[in-house]
Amino acid sequence: MKEIRENQNGVEIGAVVTISKVIAALKEIRVEKMFGKLAAHMEKIAARFIRNFGSIGGNLVMAQRKQFPSDMATILLAAGASVNIMSLSRGLEKVTLEQFLQGPPLEDYYDLVLTIEIPFWHHQSSELLFETYRAAPRPNGSALAYLNAAFLAQVKDRMVINCRLAFGAYGTKHAIRCKEVEEFLSGKLITDNVLSEAITLLGKSVVPQEGTSNLAYRSSLAPGFLFNFFHSLIITEKPSSNGYYHLDQPKPLPMLSSSQHVPINDEYFPVGEPVTKSGASLQASGEAVYVDDIPAPANCLYGAFIYSTKPYAKVKGISFKENSVVPDGVLAVISYKDVPKGGQNIGVKFSFGTEPLFAEDFTLHVGQCIALVVADTQRHADTAANLALVEYETEDLEPPVLSVEDAVKKSSLFEIYPFLYPQQVGDTSKGMSEADHRIISSEIRLGSQYFFYMETQTALAVPDEDSSIVVYSSCQTPQYVHSSVAACLGIPENKVRIITRRVGGGFGGKAVKAMPVATACAVAANKLQRPVRTYVNRKTDMIMTGGRHPMKITYSVGFKSTGKITALELEILIDAGATLGLSMLIPSNIIGALKKYNWGALSFDFKLCKTNLLSKAIMRAPGDVQGTYIAEAIIENVASSLSLEADTIRKINLHTYDSLALFYKDGAGEPHEYTLSSMWDKLGVSSNFEERVSIVREFNESNIWRKRGISRVPIIYPVSMFATPGRVSVLSDGTVVVEVGGIELGQGLWTKVKQMAGYALGLLQCDGTEELVDKIRVVQSDTLSMVQGNFTGGSTTSEGSCAAVRLCCETLVKRLKPLIEKSGGPITSGEPPLLLAASVHCATRETVKEARKQLRIWKGVNDSELMFQLPVPATMPVVKELCGLDIVESYLEWKSSVN
Repeated sequence: MKEIRENQNGVEIGAVVTISKVIAALKEIRVEKMFGKLAAHMEKIAARFIRNFGSIGGNLVMAQRKQFPSDMATILLAAGASVNIMSLSRGLEKVTLEQFLQGPPLEDYYDLVLTIEIPFWHHQSSELLFETYRAAPRPNGSALAYLNAAFLAQVKDRMVINCRLAFGAYGTKHAIRCKEVEEFLSGKLITDNVLSEAITLLGKSVVPQEGTSNLAYRSSLAPGFLFNFFHSLIITEKPSSNGYYHLDQPKPLPMLSSSQHVPINDEYFPVGEPVTKSGASLQASGEAVYVDDIPAPANCLYGAFIYSTKPYAKVKGISFKENSVVPDGVLAVISYKDVPKGGQNIGVKFSFGTEPLFAEDFTLHVGQCIALVVADTQRHADTAANLALVEYETEDLEPPVLSVEDAVKKSSLFEIYPFLYPQQVGDTSKGMSEADHRIISSEIRLGSQYFFYMETQTALAVPDEDSSIVVYSSCQTPQYVHSSVAACLGIPENKVRIITRRVGGGFGGKAVKAMPVATACAVAANKLQRPVRTYVNRKTDMIMTGGRHPMKITYSVGFKSTGKITALELEILIDAGATLGLSMLIPSNIIGALKKYNWGALSFDFKLCKTNLLSKAIMRAPGDVQGTYIAEAIIENVASSLSLEADTIRKINLHTYDSLALFYKDGAGEPHEYTLSSMWDKLGVSSNFEERVSIVREFNESNIWRKRGISRVPIIYPVSMFATPGRVSVLSDGTVVVEVGGIELGQGLWTKVKQMAGYALGLLQCDGTEELVDKIRVVQSDTLSMVQGNFTGGSTTSEGSCAAVRLCCETLVKRLKPLIEKSGGPITSGEPPLLLAASVHCATRETVKEARKQLRIWKGVNDSELMFQLPVPATMPVVKELCGLDIVESYLEWKSSVN
């Protein structure tokens, strides 16, 4: 079962051989090209580390028993593989893979898959064609396929002798062979008509089950795969001028190389120097400590969330499923009833209000936290949470609001504060009247997006003395986690301490959404008076955390025949979810991104919709991404209407200085500072844009099925600086400790801060700046040590932290410079300078001792007065006096007497 054996009939692979080893073995078999293609497809199965552990037999058993959408089953089915099984009832038997997949699921203890056999197909009398296909969200692996397929055909003089056509992962129980199509094609010459009929038959065989996601798309893939496979038998066209056939397999890309020369300003060394990221070696070796890596304190417990599965319902109670085995280690189920007296049921306390920690009488959306199961291990807690049964009641309740349209109809809207509502620009009625063409009420819909950070929501709460609590939180906002925990527990903020060393990715998902996770652990730890931690599993994290704001945009745009846009009117419905969060920031960010073009006049109507859906979070470039998408969609719609290139429309509608002044008022700068048009032209020249456009156009004209595109797009993003604290401490040995409000999320904040501290402290000229950087350490965020830390986001927190550190260092330099000047030179510090000074002093003493010996010899004195006092510092007069002031004279007298 662990071996791979090759014989004259094919290859036999043990069922427990890992997929990685199967790939390596198949690549070495040269007699059959099919094996190399099998190996290439297997490299797209899962990720490398999964292939290193997962076995070929395990993959096939999952396909048979669990209806797993296996690529392995599909490609081996086409290759004619068979399976050797040891059965308690039937003994040793060999079945085809098709029979194996169609048979009843293997019994857990009575059937054992021993080996998988893949036959050789080479025949001298016919040509063998074999290809595999796969369509997936990520084509190079780490994603389940929408549809996979593998085809094998024996062909002679363009006639199909026989073929095997396998399809899988399209919403059926297992991979199948399309035998009707196989029988139809066998014995036929492939023509356009034959292939068309085969595709019609295929449409009746590959039919996804109802409820399968992307059903129409999956159904459309199968004809494309089949056409791609057989088209080579009917091609009569000559190769195009560039040597490509219309449906050739993708050619390997040539090795690309590039170089970029960035001048470094030595004036601020080492700021801007390309260096290894601080902590990179710790991360690479696995030594970097994240919240879940902190060793569990004594008597530590673990939590898992019970969340709502109903969008709007009354919660009647929580129990565990009947006949289920609840782990013995379950200690408590924490709910809103366990919030301590004097505290509030608050999970989020932020600038724009609060959000509840636990649902009380009613759930507001699917994924709302109802309770936290606490157990002795994380596995027991997760198991208990999965077994939890929440009793709901929906009678006499209004239907939930599940769309922005419903929210508008029911006037279920959040207020947008006037100071956050962007200002209209110009007169859109006038702009529309000046337009030669108009697009009226066109619609755009934008969906949500999950953060997918590597480290999910994580927290550890430890009760401390004097009714205080310490919480280790993986978050972007320690200050606000601090306030939320204090408000929920009803204790002063000076009794709460939030510690965050580093975070395994955030993208905004560890800002607001980290607060209830930390707060829930704190409530449980406070009630049980034991440490409580949780590492939220990926499924729960995706259900409870939310993501980017979905929205519906309806727009009308007026434009000239030249492509110049004269007016844009927008109605934007934003799905904020059940609670407000930071959704009020989205409208101004959308308009900020839209303003990259001169729309002539711009008007808009925002509605922030309150729905019974999961509250959305601030996700990387919130609103800016959507605004940019909206702008480009409108530009391309205008270009399509006029049959012009989108690049032409973009250039025509770039801002002039006058339009900048209209859209940005005082932010437009001075006329001589306007460079937008020249920047656009410079980008075109430096990137050879027009030449590349010609190459793309030529390619598209000579290729029917493959197309290319190229574009250049302006982007605008506000550089907003937030108040960020910092503190720099020089210790007694000369090393430096730096604390900042910004959190290291993987963006290199610590690296930039160290470089800035190295530059600013280097003005003392105590040590070389490079050595000084090595003495600097940036430490974790601690809300009792570094108060008012603000939040990490907006792509400028690193710069804000550097600015704070620079101010600290400048203060230290001012304090230390007078001491340096008073001492007459740089202040040495630390143990290495002390050792150096001591060794120099001792060496000087030895030198003086030898000089005194020599002087005694020249004077003819036998007794040696070698004891002497060498003061510190040993100045030259002192040294000369100890060695002998008349040393030259004594030497000459001695020399004369000898001669």
